[in-house]
Amino acid sequence: MRKRSIQIAILLVGATTAALPVAAQPVYGGEGHLLLAPSQLEWKDAPAVAPGAKIAVIEGPLDKAVPFTFRLALPANTKIAPHVHPAFERVTVLSGTFHFAQGDTYDMSRTQALGPGSVAVMPPGVAMFGYTKEATVIQLHGVGPWGIKYPNPADDPRHK
Repeated sequence: MRKRSIQIAILLVGATTAALPVAAQPVYGGEGHLLLAPSQLEWKDAPAVAPGAKIAVIEGPLDKAVPFTFRLALPANTKIAPHVHPAFERVTVLSGTFHFAQGDTYDMSRTQALGPGSVAVMPPGVAMFGYTKEATVIQLHGVGPWGIKYPNPADDPRHK
């Protein structure tokens, strides 16, 4: 009986993994427990955030109305222009310092320095911006769909 349960579990994991797009693996889809070491995260470029930014999606997908969790690795001297999100966004700083503020005009003097362990919660549609002085990793979670929109299209790093 135990051997049969293990075989079924292996088949289910294989079927679930095969159904995910290759780029999304190892994104968690809600089956059982997910236990990951940092070295197991799959990092990809995040051109919508900033040049050099990397994203590791832990659970998602980000474009659906489901829980999401992902990490952003931001290089030193990253500037994130004023932008909005369509869903609540909850941020935890894991390493480095993220300088963050609410507002639709970029003004470094208005930011608050958030170090490791700091949190920020932003409602949908409210403009925010930030920057780093050092390499920084933040973790974001909420319920999607998640996205990023720059009120000033010239600020969108995907168009540069």
